[in-house]
Amino acid sequence: MTIATPGPTDVDRSPRAAPATTDDRREPRTVTGRIEAGEAGELERFASDGGTVVVVATPRDEVGESLAGARFSDRLPLTEWFVTLADRPEAVRLDPEVPLTTSLVLLDPFDPDVEVAATTSVRFRHEPTVVVRRVGAGRVVTLGVDSVGSVEAHPTLSILLRRLVRGEVRTDTSELGVGVVGYGPFGGMGYLHGLAATETDGLALVAAADSSAERIDAARGDFAQLRGHDSATALAADPDVDVAIVATPPVLHAEIARELLRAGKHVVVEKPMCLATSDADELIALARDVDRTITVHQSRRWDTDWLAIRRLVDRGDLGDVFNIETFVGGFEHPCRAWHSEESISGGAVYDWGSHHVDWIVQHYGHAPSRVLCSTHARVWHDTTNVDQLSVWMQWPDGREATFRQSDVCAIRRPKFHVEGTAGTLEGRYDPIVSDRIEPGRGHRRHESHHAERPVELHLARYDGDHGLVESTVRPAPHPGWGFHRNLADHLLLDEPLAVRPEQSRDVVAVLEAAHRSGANGELVEPA
Repeated sequence: MTIATPGPTDVDRSPRAAPATTDDRREPRTVTGRIEAGEAGELERFASDGGTVVVVATPRDEVGESLAGARFSDRLPLTEWFVTLADRPEAVRLDPEVPLTTSLVLLDPFDPDVEVAATTSVRFRHEPTVVVRRVGAGRVVTLGVDSVGSVEAHPTLSILLRRLVRGEVRTDTSELGVGVVGYGPFGGMGYLHGLAATETDGLALVAAADSSAERIDAARGDFAQLRGHDSATALAADPDVDVAIVATPPVLHAEIARELLRAGKHVVVEKPMCLATSDADELIALARDVDRTITVHQSRRWDTDWLAIRRLVDRGDLGDVFNIETFVGGFEHPCRAWHSEESISGGAVYDWGSHHVDWIVQHYGHAPSRVLCSTHARVWHDTTNVDQLSVWMQWPDGREATFRQSDVCAIRRPKFHVEGTAGTLEGRYDPIVSDRIEPGRGHRRHESHHAERPVELHLARYDGDHGLVESTVRPAPHPGWGFHRNLADHLLLDEPLAVRPEQSRDVVAVLEAAHRSGANGELVEPA
């Protein structure tokens, strides 16, 4: 069984495998269904030797009850239950109570070596639904849910399960000092990271660097205790900075990240990680050499419409996804700041493409084998970025994806169009527009950026008897500061990174290939 988060994972559902060897003792073994007596003996020995067995409770399984050290109730119906985490080290920095839609088996411990890890509220009584039995050097973790998959797909319970499986949990509750290089204007990325650090347990904003003295003064106004620096070099020498966030224009990302890593800082780079795959490879190798963490602020992995798409895809509502199309843009004058200057930003594809390609690569699991980009520069001649681009990607098994960005598309395409073997979903932009009447000035109208509002998803699935069955899916609940919370959990508790640098390296490889293809019109294989 593979237990890894954040995000849903595949589950090994073949627990009747051959006995573990010394080399694979650390891999947990999962048991679903009724357990035979002979198998229970082998699982008991496996746990006693230091392994972990995960049991999905099956009613009226006496052998399973003996292995779990708890009696199993009859199965309660499928519904939304509220699971409460017990006060134990594995629950540190996790939400104490979370909903889970599952059928439920209640667990009644009878073995003195059994500890309760989580309970569920059933008619105003908290009943054990996750228990841990110590067996020699290992443990048996028993779940009163319908499947391991329902737990692994849950953003909180998946972490709890992995910690229970691991057995050894760090409980470091200290604070990490955060510094931002390139604080920027009010409301920019410096302010965002400052808010996130202020509101995330384990992080504290302590410093910012900017070449503009006025912006540093403004930063101190935003965060009174902040220490100001006039350069990345000065911030790199600040002993109170444990984590440095690079929020400068992309052309500077690689150079500054290298300096910060060599100074002993953990580094977060704003998207894109850098402009060249060779720089990404160098940064990853350097971080490994100096034993520091490097990651990329791929914030839109936590967009609530994207989270809803991931949930639909992961539970199989679309079948096997083979085509993804995304779009951002409209018809308006492009940004007149550095975002539209190729020598600073890297080119148009490096802007929104950093998010959209990350979504696509995240879903398909790795970079495509072929990239083709077409571009147009037809309307806006005061910028060096192209007016419109279309990036087509193909994977070795034929799956494909297209990302389009435009400043000359007067009727917006859908934000998402995802096709699978069982259905299709689509989400269309719906900008927030506010109208008001101001005394003496009359009517005023403000339209927020179209990409900031999560979209509702229209899902159509094929049913042989009824044809297409259509439904509307709302965005997922907002996860809060998901990136920053994961960063703190990784550095303080050894939790896996949500955004692994190798994933961001794949995104850079696609963006670099697309930029090159857009210039010469050729099909390119990402590095």
